[in-house]
Amino acid sequence: MSEPARPRRFHRYLLLTVGWLLLGGSATADEPSQAQRDAFRQAYASAQQGGDAWRALAQNLADYPLYPYLEATALTHDLRQLDRGAVEDYLKRYPNLIPAADLRRDFLLELARRKDWDTFLALYRPSGNDTLICDALQARLAKGEKLDFDKDLATLWTKPSLPSSACDPVLGAAYDQGLLTSTRLWERIDRAADAGQGGTIATLADWLPDNEKQAGQRLALALRDPAAAVASASTWPDTPRHRQAAALALQRLARRQSASADDGWQKLQHRFAFTPAQRGRILNALAVFHATDFDENALARLEALPADAQTDASREWRVRVALAQQDWQATLTAIEAMPPTQRDDGEWRWFKARALDGLGRHEAAQRELEPLANQSTFFGFLAADKLDTDYAICPLTLPADVQREQALLALPGLQRAFELYAVGLPKLARREWSAALDGADPDTVRQAVDLAYRRGWYDRAVFALNSGDALRYYEQRFPLAGQDGLVPQSQQAGIDPAWGYGILRAESAWMSDARSGADARGLMQLLPGTAALVAKRNGLPWNGGESLYDPVVNVQLGTRYLAQMAARFNGSPWLASAAYNAGPARVDQWLAARGSLEPDLFVASIPFKETREYVARVMAFAVIYDWRMSGKAIPLSQRMTPIGTAYQLPDAGTLRKTVGCPAAAAPAKAESNGAPAAAQSPASATSAQPAPAPSASIR
Repeated sequence: MSEPARPRRFHRYLLLTVGWLLLGGSATADEPSQAQRDAFRQAYASAQQGGDAWRALAQNLADYPLYPYLEATALTHDLRQLDRGAVEDYLKRYPNLIPAADLRRDFLLELARRKDWDTFLALYRPSGNDTLICDALQARLAKGEKLDFDKDLATLWTKPSLPSSACDPVLGAAYDQGLLTSTRLWERIDRAADAGQGGTIATLADWLPDNEKQAGQRLALALRDPAAAVASASTWPDTPRHRQAAALALQRLARRQSASADDGWQKLQHRFAFTPAQRGRILNALAVFHATDFDENALARLEALPADAQTDASREWRVRVALAQQDWQATLTAIEAMPPTQRDDGEWRWFKARALDGLGRHEAAQRELEPLANQSTFFGFLAADKLDTDYAICPLTLPADVQREQALLALPGLQRAFELYAVGLPKLARREWSAALDGADPDTVRQAVDLAYRRGWYDRAVFALNSGDALRYYEQRFPLAGQDGLVPQSQQAGIDPAWGYGILRAESAWMSDARSGADARGLMQLLPGTAALVAKRNGLPWNGGESLYDPVVNVQLGTRYLAQMAARFNGSPWLASAAYNAGPARVDQWLAARGSLEPDLFVASIPFKETREYVARVMAFAVIYDWRMSGKAIPLSQRMTPIGTAYQLPDAGTLRKTVGCPAAAAPAKAESNGAPAAAQSPASATSAQPAPAPSASIR
């Protein structure tokens, strides 16, 4: 069962298939039976234990699309006992399949562990895997070869961190050969400093010349313990590298302890001859992180920043602090000081209108809101509410293309992707999907997305239809999945189903196997410990953390936890959304500090970029899901109840806004897909304050 068409030949293969169909041929394979799928699941469970017992369970699966996965799974389990012949035999039979590539990789790692370098080199194929690249270099070193920096190390050297177990011996050999010159070491140290890799710098510093080691070690200290670095910096010499370390330490300390960083700056600004760029970065960090604390003088600090020390983050926080103070003139001045590309963002257009309105310039505010109200976004919906106009949602329907659909269903890779999803192996399914559609044109991808949607594989639309007109395929991007029971479970829990859908969509992007770095799991990203408590509190069964990958279980517990968060905040869905993301304790802190603000101003003042965007995304999704379910939508402003006001749960009699598609409406700009863990960055250049890791220790 070898692969007839590699992704790089995608278009040619698809055209040939379509041509065959036009001539009256049939390219669509029969849908596997439920009996085959059940047999595969049993055989796969056996293969995961190793050995050959799986074969008896797979006697009737030789032509089943996923059959190659069974043998590869058993071989992978038995890697410690595996010999070259068994692996080469499998690779010969399935040379282009994903499980073959995985088996080769895993066996190479095992050979490296054994130090069987001859066999390693015989099976090795160049790849982008840094561990295998370093293992291959180890193999050549073991055979007495010398390293060539430009040929062997130049690419690896550009990376701020490398797998230590495989690459440290190679770098050690390069050092012994005299290849790691001081210039090269400092180049990599600088890259590691930019990436915040203090451990990498500490390792590299040991290879610097004796008269440079101390500077390298202090640069590592600036990243690892900036408070200690700032405290000791007054005794450092004023050299370029020590200035770099001191400047970096002050910037890092400002993120954690802005007051301590202020004290350090007062002591060190005249101790070191900082460059203008270094001074600008330090002043910027001090101003921005005082702003995230909403210090009394934060606005003045930001306004006083020299032009060359300003960044998008500092300009953004200048607006946020002015909004928190409800200083409309300062807000307007700060927004107008932004460059056009930043100022044109929907958030700043909304707050420019708010500022104009607050200054009594109502007609100018209306002119600002009118184009914004044509967008199906959080701020677009708020603008439509302010103007009392219909919501602008302009759905598109995916056109039918029977021949293209049949050609796609004939792709072996896509057959495997759909079948892997059907048997409950979505991670492998996504890999087959990506390989099968590599190089496909947008129309083909959209057709494949619709095929996945009709099979209940909803996350494909979220990730593929994410920009331009593709955002208007609302049916696929915002599915109403009745099989997961979200509507009845939300009703039983006492929350609005549209909001429940919005949370689910933002949390996992419909990936039922989603798992965050904090171990939050499933569609609604629940931590096992929290889920156990929710189950106990609500008298629901609990079968351990793995059960959270069952959509029905996850939705049942997730809706109850949402109800728990809502009850804590007067039923308010937008505050409960913030608590779901950042934790209720943090929301309590923000309320204590700025609880008198109106909802939109409060959201703008949330210190964490991730949480600000999360609340806006969830509440916009709730509007869209409300429309998807009822054809109209409860006004977003009605969902954004003032702080301290009880939220009235909507029912069938609740008045809803009409949704239309005005001619002036433009597609919304690309949105974050809301996926957990790696799909969402905890902090960015404009987040200013370190945001909580997705789903961090709260669910």
